[in-house]
Amino acid sequence: MEAVCVENLVKIYHGGIRAVDGVSFAIDEREIFGFLGPNGAGKSTTIKCIVGLLRPTNGTIRILGVDVGKDPGVAKRSIGYAAQETAVDDHLTGWENLYLQGRFYHLSQEEIRKRGEEVLRLFGLWERRNDLAQTYSGGMLKRLDIACALIHRPRILFLDEPTLGLDVQTRTAIWEYIRKLREEHGMTIFLTTHYMEEADELCDRVAIIDQGKILALDKPGALKAALGGDLITLKFVSTDERLPALLSAIQALPGVRNLRSSPDGIHWIWVEQRGDRLIPELVQLALAHGIQVDSVRLKRPTLDDVYLHYTGREIREAEVSREEHVRARILQRRVRR
Repeated sequence: MEAVCVENLVKIYHGGIRAVDGVSFAIDEREIFGFLGPNGAGKSTTIKCIVGLLRPTNGTIRILGVDVGKDPGVAKRSIGYAAQETAVDDHLTGWENLYLQGRFYHLSQEEIRKRGEEVLRLFGLWERRNDLAQTYSGGMLKRLDIACALIHRPRILFLDEPTLGLDVQTRTAIWEYIRKLREEHGMTIFLTTHYMEEADELCDRVAIIDQGKILALDKPGALKAALGGDLITLKFVSTDERLPALLSAIQALPGVRNLRSSPDGIHWIWVEQRGDRLIPELVQLALAHGIQVDSVRLKRPTLDDVYLHYTGREIREAEVSREEHVRARILQRRVRR
């Protein structure tokens, strides 16, 4: 059975903003499925529509065969959800946060005791269970938030940017917990991220989403293999009126599959094979047009390159500033009052 099935999902906000534009996909049981895209791509809106926090403008969503629009209560009992920003109460202990969440799902005290200990040990929080959440680090808060989403033993876990704003060590630890949930508990996991490495490391399949549309969907390895060959990155010393003719000449070279350029003067060239043999020819071609090469780099395709191929740009720099904003909020939570 498919864990999640989304068909022609559309979400239009007030003012005509089309955040999600005809998205369709399905997630198998026990699969780790990822949405990869920048801030504003439609990732969070999609996940909120699926878990019932937003009403779709159009489309059908089924969770384990249950239509979310027709029977949301039944569908929601099968899912857990951890949002981008932690939803734990700073003035409660870790255990009290779990207890509160368990009561929301009408669990008995005995069930909460057994399941609470299980998830707290899973996330390495058992020794700190009686400490106030306001004393937790950002990584511990994130782990507690995910633990709260697991207290009722959902079959499907939704994680919206689970490692946003966390340091590399904590991020890697969260990855291990996510893998353990699937391997030891048979859980289906749907996560959103803008970290290429995270999508590559964790996900069985990845959907690249931008401006509310899914541009590609496949296994990370298949997405990278589909680009084929090597990627050459070029930057020239000068970019005057001679540049268009040079780029046209490069595009016409045998073995060149695609060429894209950024506003800041970086040019990406996908070649069918053996890019190292083409580099000397590119340098000579540039000199013949009176343009000097500033830098050149050769590498095999990565998910960054896949994203660039489908969108024509890299993950927006706005993501960096947003991540810094989240880090600042985490720090503020540690010191307020």
